[in-house]
Amino acid sequence: MLYLKNFIGGTYVDPVEKKYFDNVNPATGEIISKIPASNEKDIALAVDAAIKAQESWANSTLEVRFAILNKIAELIDSKLNDLAIAETRDTGKAIRHSQQIDIPRAASNFRFFATAAMQFASDSHEMPGKAINYTLRQPIGIVGCISPWNLPLYLFTWKIVPALATGNCVIAKPSEFSPTTAYLLGEICNEAGLPPGVLNIIQGYGHEAGEAIVMHPTIKAISFTGGTKTGAHIASIAAPKFKKMSLELGGKNPCVIFADCDYKEMVKQVIRLAFSNSGQICLCGSRILIENKIYEQFKNDLILEVKKLIPSDPENPESKMGSLISQQHLNKVMSYIELAKEEGGKLLCGGTLFKPDGRCANGAFVMPAIFEGLGPDSRCNMEEIFGPVITLQPFENEEDAIRLANRSNYGLAATLWTQNLNRAHRVSQQLKTGIVWVNCWLLRDLRTPFGGMNDSGVGREGGWEAMRFFTEAKNVCINFGPL
Repeated sequence: MLYLKNFIGGTYVDPVEKKYFDNVNPATGEIISKIPASNEKDIALAVDAAIKAQESWANSTLEVRFAILNKIAELIDSKLNDLAIAETRDTGKAIRHSQQIDIPRAASNFRFFATAAMQFASDSHEMPGKAINYTLRQPIGIVGCISPWNLPLYLFTWKIVPALATGNCVIAKPSEFSPTTAYLLGEICNEAGLPPGVLNIIQGYGHEAGEAIVMHPTIKAISFTGGTKTGAHIASIAAPKFKKMSLELGGKNPCVIFADCDYKEMVKQVIRLAFSNSGQICLCGSRILIENKIYEQFKNDLILEVKKLIPSDPENPESKMGSLISQQHLNKVMSYIELAKEEGGKLLCGGTLFKPDGRCANGAFVMPAIFEGLGPDSRCNMEEIFGPVITLQPFENEEDAIRLANRSNYGLAATLWTQNLNRAHRVSQQLKTGIVWVNCWLLRDLRTPFGGMNDSGVGREGGWEAMRFFTEAKNVCINFGPL
């Protein structure tokens, strides 16, 4: 049995109180490792290590930071298969997803922000004949990063790397449901020459280790991705302490389909945007809005394709859909499927438990579900299910589509399908989401701002947005003329 450890000061250590809990492979139901049940004592040790490293790292040259972060990217690439297997065993996601998306993107995050560190610039403002103002962008100091379980190393690195690139030391906690790749990252950081204490990785429950990170007075900024309810709790702790916060929370994303779209490509991409990673991506589209003219045709074509999407052993290279993250989450998803029926929804396909043959017979599998007939204010159209469950809603015209799309309290992302360029611009401007994809989905440029509105969070990640978040702006005004 593998016992994971915390990574503090460049060394793997047991949790202070020597308590562990089970890490379960959701595709098989088997215990695959033990996870440290860390608490405020472990966070205190990590902060002490970060304090010792902070001044040296903050004063390191951009060339040094670039070389180390870029080396980590290269090492992730070289260990792709081992990391992908660990990711799949933690989460139950299809191995092809881990190999083609999760792990390569983690390497890209290191490579991107390593380069960004070399180009990050600040402003200057001349007061002609009087003075010059310039802005310093200085590290905050010690920051906390808390990442979710659905894209473990991908989103873990999305947070920690801009913090490291801007000269901060990091106390980071991966999700207790997907701890292994973060655990392995410590060894990679040592191999790349990252100084001890610059990155500290603490394992454990959110309500214990995560809350201790948010509470610690020396940690001056919190970057969190996860559920809206948890984000609200974090804000209630961090705001009175005047900590900087970046909260990337849930979504109930609309997919708006007009009759003039590229129909064949749209159907193909809707299956992808609805059911990738078993619908467990915050950017997945779960509310599919279709112009009346093509509603019946689209519904029938979609059902035919989704019926082919059968969950299977995620370690099979041919698998397109693995399990959900846990039996507990499976129960939540199934409760929403029953709720949708109670609300008057018509189940068009799927929505049943599925037991693959062989070693995955006890896994957390469900057939992807499609509902129609649910009103825009039904709970299943307002609340985040975070699973392979979508609803179909017809609309009459552009105004109707915008009204339905904006009905949710969330505002993370939307997709828009039309070949009318004027409409694409017009509708995109009126959708109340932080991201709009037109005739595509999850086409990501890491330079662009990432985040949502309303219940989908506070702040933006990515590109200069992330670099600015992890720095404090200081204006310096130098007088060179008469007062």
